[in-house]
Amino acid sequence: MSLLTLAFLAFLPILLAGILLIGFRIAAKIAMPVVLATTILIAYVVWDFSALNIAASSIQGLFITFDILYIIFGAILLLNLLKYSGGIAVMRQSFADISQDRRVQVVIIAWLFGSFLEGAAGFGTPAAIVAPLLLALGYPAFAAVMLGLMVQSTSVTFGAVGTPILIGVQAGLESAEFNAMLAAADMTMMDYLLAVTSHVAIIHAIAGTFMPVFMVVMMTRFFGKNKSWKEGLSIFPFALFGGLAFTVPYALTGIFLGPEFPSLIGALVGLPLVIFAANRGFLLPDDTWNFQPKNEWPAHWMGTLSVDAGNDTPAHNITLFKAWMPYLLLALILVLSRLHQLPIREAFLNMEVGWNDILGSAISASSTPLYLPGTMLVIVGVVTMFLHNMNLREIKSATVDSGKMILGAGFVLIFTIPMVRIYINSGINDIGLDSMPIIMAEWVAANVGQIYPFFAASIGGLGAFIAGSNTVSNLMFSLFQFGVAESLSMPTTLLVALGAVGAAAGNMVAIHNVVAASATVGFLDNEGEVLRLTIIPTLYYVIMVGLIGLVAISYLG
Repeated sequence: MSLLTLAFLAFLPILLAGILLIGFRIAAKIAMPVVLATTILIAYVVWDFSALNIAASSIQGLFITFDILYIIFGAILLLNLLKYSGGIAVMRQSFADISQDRRVQVVIIAWLFGSFLEGAAGFGTPAAIVAPLLLALGYPAFAAVMLGLMVQSTSVTFGAVGTPILIGVQAGLESAEFNAMLAAADMTMMDYLLAVTSHVAIIHAIAGTFMPVFMVVMMTRFFGKNKSWKEGLSIFPFALFGGLAFTVPYALTGIFLGPEFPSLIGALVGLPLVIFAANRGFLLPDDTWNFQPKNEWPAHWMGTLSVDAGNDTPAHNITLFKAWMPYLLLALILVLSRLHQLPIREAFLNMEVGWNDILGSAISASSTPLYLPGTMLVIVGVVTMFLHNMNLREIKSATVDSGKMILGAGFVLIFTIPMVRIYINSGINDIGLDSMPIIMAEWVAANVGQIYPFFAASIGGLGAFIAGSNTVSNLMFSLFQFGVAESLSMPTTLLVALGAVGAAAGNMVAIHNVVAASATVGFLDNEGEVLRLTIIPTLYYVIMVGLIGLVAISYLG
C-alpha cells in the first residue's frame, strides 16, 4: 500500500470518532466501542497486529484506565466532601465579598480559582464548579458556561497534578521507537518528561498571560448592555496583572519542579496576590462594570437552573482558612511526595503493580498506586471528614455522588484507552510497518515540511476536541508528534510540548466539556451557541502557540 493509503487508514479511527461524536452527536459511550472495533479491525487486517497483541494492549489500557479513574475519584471525592461540609459555600461567599465589579470577579474566580481547581482536580472540574458558582453570583447561564470553559486552557496541561503529562504523554510515547531513542540518548523517561514540561510551561506562560483579558472582553462584548470590547479593555492593566500573577510562578514551577505543580502553585501564589491588589484598588479603573438588569436579559442567555447564593449556608462552623485547608494540605503532601531529596518518594514508587510480557507478548503494563495523586487526594479527603466534623450521612452522600460520576467516565475510558494502546502498539508486527501514529507522522513530514510546528498545536487541539480530554489527546498524538519531529530532524521535546499545549486549548471546544459545563447550570441543548463563542479564544491559542513554535524552530534553533 502507498504511504497515503496507510496514513488514511491510520487516521480513519480518529475521523470516525469525530463524525460520530460531533457530526451525529452520538454519545461517547456508544461511539467509542464502535471506534475501538474499527481500530482493532484495521490493526489486525492491515498492520498484521495479532489477536494476542490486541488482547495484551487492551489489558495494558486497563492499567492506564485504573490510574486515571483513581485520580478522578479522589479529586471528585474531595470536592464533594467540601460541598457537603459547606467548604465550597464559604469559598464562594468570600469571592463575592472581594469586589462587585464583574470584571474583577472573572479574573479572581474564573481565571485564578478555576486554574487552582484544574491543577488540583482536572477532568472538567473547573467548569463544573466555576459555572454554577458564577450563576449563583448573578451571571447569565450562557456567560457562566463560556467563562467556565475558557479557564480550561493554560492550566489544563498540568491539571489533576500533572496527569496529562505524567500519564498522557508518558503512556502515549511508550513504544519501541521511543525507547530506542531514549537508550541512544542515555536518557530516562523522567528526563524526557521534564524537558517537555519546561517547554510546555514557557509556551503556555506566553499565550496564557492574556487569557484573563480575553475572558473579560468576551464577557463585556457579548453580555454587556453596550456590547463593548472597550469596557473590557478598560481593566486591561488589572487583567494582565492577574495573568502574570499566575503564569510567572507557573512557568518557574514547571521549569524547576516538574509537571505536578505548575497550575497549583501558580494559582496559590496568584490568588492571594490578586485579591490583595483588588482590595486596595491596584490597577483598577474608576468605574464598576455590571450586567444589565436581569429582566432585560435575552431569553437565550438563561438556563433552566435557578441558584440562590443565600440558600447554601454551611452546615458546619467552617472558617475560610478551614475551608481552604484541604487543598493547602493536598499541595503540601504532593510536594513532599515528589521531592527527590526525601525518602517518601522512593517508598511510594517501590509499591508497583505490574504485568510484564502480558499473555506472552512483548507488551507490559504497570502502576504505582501509592505514588498516584489519587492516593494523596483520598488521604486528604479522609482528613477533611474529621477537620470539618462531617457526619456519616454527609460522607456517604459525597462518596455515592463520586462513585456515580466514576461509573460514567469509566465506561467510556474502558473503550477509549485500549483503543489508544492498540493504535500505538500496532508497530509490533511481522511485516515491518511502523505504528499507526508513526505512519501518519511520515505522511505529514513528507507533505507539510518545515512549517509543521505551526500546525502541531492544532493537531493536539483536534484530539482534545474529539476526546474531551487533554490526557487522551496526549495518549493519541504524543507519538505522532515525536515521529514528525524525528522525520523532520526537529527537537522532539518541543513538538511534543506544542501538541500538549494545543490539546489544553482544545478543551475549550471539547464537546464533552461543553455538555458537562452546560448541564451544571441548566443550559443544555445550546452547545452550538457556546461553541460559537469559545472557538474564538481557542483559535487565538492555537495560532499563538503555532507562531511560537515556528519562531522557536526557525530563529531560536
